[in-house]
Amino acid sequence: MADRVIPNAAVLRGWRKSSHSNDQGGSCLEILDGHPAGVPVRDSKAPEGPVLVFPSAGWTAFAAAVKDGHSFP
Repeated sequence: MADRVIPNAAVLRGWRKSSHSNDQGGSCLEILDGHPAGVPVRDSKAPEGPVLVFPSAGWTAFAAAVKDGHSFP
């Protein structure tokens, strides 16, 4: 199994926020497309913090569920 944590998000380039995010300093996640191990996700308020890497299929299913209006506790 590939490592699912990258200790320092700053080593990766090309992060993007959701188009629904704004510049008001709220809580946002950023993702990185095209990573070979899956979908890296970081907290936009901690750009040098740790990254969680989700399997691509799992991230796709999660994003689809959110778009369909499902909520998660």
